[in-house]
Parts: sequence; structure tokens; C-alpha cells
Amino acid sequence: MTAPSTFGLSSEARNLHWLLTNLVEEVPGIESVAVISSDGLLLLSSDPDRNEQAKGQRTRKGPRGSSADLASIVSGIGSLTIGAARLMEFGGVKHTMVAMDEGSLFVMSISDGSLLGVHGSADCDMSVIAYHMALFVGRAGHVLTPELRSELRKSLEAESTGSAR
Repeated sequence: MTAPSTFGLSSEARNLHWLLTNLVEEVPGIESVAVISSDGLLLLSSDPDRNEQAKGQRTRKGPRGSSADLASIVSGIGSLTIGAARLMEFGGVKHTMVAMDEGSLFVMSISDGSLLGVHGSADCDMSVIAYHMALFVGRAGHVLTPELRSELRKSLEAESTGSAR
């Protein structure tokens, strides 16, 4: 597994990277994970190829295998459910789950509009994933400040321009 570089990041950013890596490695059935800001920008993600390397075989990846695709999907579903909750006057959205034939998608609110999105395999235990997502949100929500979101976004941008060379 190749973990994203956390060199030069604040302790809060390194902690969030650790929490995300731990979530993906410890919870069976998780294919990929993305943390999205309230404006739909990817802040933090898992490596979607990690599961294939760990299993030593080719498996179905997340949406087109791209963290950016997962971020777009999570952002769209988040916006749709928030709009629906407003129209129905049911209050804030806590979590959303989409079950499909070949996998599941989970979206959970973190803080002030930020979202945690998880792509699960077809045979995942939905209750286990939801439980561990809630633990992640509980641990990450209070530290995901505007400053930390900015730092994470800049780190991703630097990482993508560095790997494009």
C-alpha cells in the first residue's frame, strides 16, 4: 500500500490521514473513501488501488477508480438529500445509503457541510461500515476547521501536480 505523504502537514492533518487509513484498512468491504468539503472539493481520500494490491488480484474499483469521481458522486448525493430534507422540512441529513447490485455507497455529514463518502463492496456489512463511519465522523468533526480544510486541499493539489510530472 502506498500511503499519501503526510510530510510537512500539521498534526491535525496527519491525524485525519491516519484515521482515514485506519478506516479503510480495518473495516472489511470498504473499497474507497473520500472526505469532501461543503463546496464539493476533495479534501482527503483513500487509494482505490490499495485493495487490489492487498488481495493480490484485480477487483472492481470505485467509480472509474478515481477519488475525484467518488468526490463528485458524494457531493451530488449530499446536495440532493439536503435539498430533499429542506423541502420536506425534516431537519438536517445525518447519513444516506445507496444499495446497488454490485456495491453500496454511504454518505455521512461530518461538520458544517463536509461529507464522508464510502464505496463498499457488494458483500460488505452495511451496519459495520455505518458504525465505523460514525466513529470517524465523531473523531474528525471537531478538528475539521476551515484552516485544516484549506491545508488538506492544498496538500492534495500539491500531490496531484507532483505526480503529474
